[in-house]
Amino acid sequence: MLVSSQLSQVPTVERLVNIWADRYLPNLSILSLGNDPSMRSELREASSQNGRAQTARKLNKHLIEQNCKLASVRTKNLYEQLPEILDFMEAVRLSQFASRIYLKLLEVYQDSPSVAVSSKAELLATFGDSSLAAWGIPKIDKLADTLEPLILEFQEQHMISKDWRTLGFITTQINFSNALLLEQLTPAEQVLIQPYFRFVEEQVALPWQRICAAAAKHAPDSPTFTLVEFMLPMVPRISIAVYKRLCKSFPSHYSRRGKLSDLEIKHSCLRDFSMFQAYLWLCVLQGSLKAVEQELVALCIMVLESVGVPWEMTAQANELLMDEVLNCLEPSQKALIKPYTDGMIQAFQNKQARVQPV
Repeated sequence: MLVSSQLSQVPTVERLVNIWADRYLPNLSILSLGNDPSMRSELREASSQNGRAQTARKLNKHLIEQNCKLASVRTKNLYEQLPEILDFMEAVRLSQFASRIYLKLLEVYQDSPSVAVSSKAELLATFGDSSLAAWGIPKIDKLADTLEPLILEFQEQHMISKDWRTLGFITTQINFSNALLLEQLTPAEQVLIQPYFRFVEEQVALPWQRICAAAAKHAPDSPTFTLVEFMLPMVPRISIAVYKRLCKSFPSHYSRRGKLSDLEIKHSCLRDFSMFQAYLWLCVLQGSLKAVEQELVALCIMVLESVGVPWEMTAQANELLMDEVLNCLEPSQKALIKPYTDGMIQAFQNKQARVQPV
């Protein structure tokens, strides 16, 4: 969950912030830009000030409120075996707070500068630029600061609802909202706004900002910081590798949301594997397993089994993940984080030690 974290202006923090920001580059590969010149024109138009305004008009206040309400109801239905957690009226009420996040996000989206590209070569050159400003996306810390009050309010409303466990449903609710809203847009519009939507989904689930804040107490050349800085860019690749291994281990698995091979399930798995890695590196920088024991394990206990994911599968996925992480390291690096990977495995094995989240 999101915990307010102040980012210091020190080299270690700034370097991790840059890695965090690189997660939100638009994925242009789905647009077939090389084979369709008209698509390049469409992308340029969608990224212009007028194009962004048109996207915002499509995602108007009424549409956002209706889709956020539908997403909340779908979330409730997904967890219907626990009816005491979220009734219909509560789901509708909570959707109002999600709507506010998207309305603010669209304000930021419209204020972003347009992307100027005139050729495929220039487009590819821009795509290779790690600066999000090149794509009209504001600095990641600025975006986080802008949305933080609304996301914290959203979390707080879940916490004061009938059961604190509804905190675990925020990510699903945002995930459903993202999918419903993207359906209203053209492929070019989807590519440009999807990084913003992905940021919101990850901001309520993955402690990227806390990782960056925790780096402040480390020197740039310290073994711990050097290791974390080396491993963070590898998070997506490791997540994909573990997902493939998990599919082989559980070929017949079918949860309340579908099969492991379904695109929606794959998306959730990759996000969750990224979340596990983020919590690992947060613990390494903090020098404590508290965040895993008091937040991550409790979240998995209350949510995953509710949607038909057996604990055996969760624990095994965690072991596969820790194994994949260690396989990327040199012996001296392995020795540095082995207490944390072993601690994460043990935390998931000790399922009965249920700790209330902070």
